[in-house]
Amino acid sequence: MRVVLDTTSLLVSIGRQSKYRPIFDAFLKGKIQLLISNDVINEYVEKIEEKTNAIVAENISNLLMSSPDVEKVEIYFKWSIISKDADDNKFVDCALNGQANFLVTDDKHYNILKKIGFPPIKIIRTPAFLEKVKKLISQK
Repeated sequence: MRVVLDTTSLLVSIGRQSKYRPIFDAFLKGKIQLLISNDVINEYVEKIEEKTNAIVAENISNLLMSSPDVEKVEIYFKWSIISKDADDNKFVDCALNGQANFLVTDDKHYNILKKIGFPPIKIIRTPAFLEKVKKLISQK
């Protein structure tokens, strides 16, 4: 399963005590493939450093950049679909250019993608994605 996690969805899945930790564990176990772009990884590092510290941000960045279950997506076309928070477009562009199965987010700015229908992109909320991941993990 190819997914793009918006920054908040990634952050809530990293903590060992988080109810969303199975998402990060599924990534660590190779059950999901995480798609990132330069802009996405830069935002991850920036926000992780704000929430924790530079060492944690660097460790997570190194993990992501060296994992065989992370695909770095080249952005050949920027769609600029989200106007209310243009910064969110980096995740849409990554999902579209990387042919993601899902873009995982709880941000309401992405709701416009459900209305326009093209380009096709499947938005899923973090709790719903957690349920998919739990089913995926339980399959052997």
